[in-house]
Amino acid sequence: MFGTTMTIRPLAALAALTIALPAAAQQNTLAQVQAHLRSTQSMTASFEQTDRAGKTVRGTLTLKKPGKVRFQYEKGVPLLIVGDGNALWFIDYSVRQVSRWPVKNSPLGVLLDPNRDISAYAKVVPTGNPQVVSIEAHDPKRPEFGRMTMIFARNAAAPGGLMLNGWVALDSQNNRTTVRLANQRFNAPVSDGAFRWNDPRRSGARR
Repeated sequence: MFGTTMTIRPLAALAALTIALPAAAQQNTLAQVQAHLRSTQSMTASFEQTDRAGKTVRGTLTLKKPGKVRFQYEKGVPLLIVGDGNALWFIDYSVRQVSRWPVKNSPLGVLLDPNRDISAYAKVVPTGNPQVVSIEAHDPKRPEFGRMTMIFARNAAAPGGLMLNGWVALDSQNNRTTVRLANQRFNAPVSDGAFRWNDPRRSGARR
């Protein structure tokens, strides 16, 4: 288990900063983030998710590269998000609705593909705190994919010396979702069975 006791600005506030960094500093910081992403093969954490209306829900995050992720929401929230290596599935059990989205087209793709070169579509967003690193990932040629601003704290015990503390995702309709992480654990064994789910459209069916 890894942790940090430093004080960090609110994620949404960090995402709003737009001061440019020198090119050398950009490249060095992006290289550090790339090292973290490539050395993180799995992660578990508790999360707190806040939508644009200010509603907050909690749950558990499980991630395994390449392409697998599960957002297991707290009891009483009939939602589930699962990445099975090929696609992201958004399941709403309250209405038995399932939506599919290609992993590579999701803002989460940057966290799920260890081979992506983030320097091609990411930039460093200054935070005013040398112990906090903020990276905005966005493909201007594909605005429909949205953008994602990841927040890291420097921590020598974490992969690549960085601790992922959360992110701010903005979709193509400017809907903002903020995710904060806690109790992060890295590179422990995770079974592929963690990314199976019950399909509400067919009774008893699993994917």
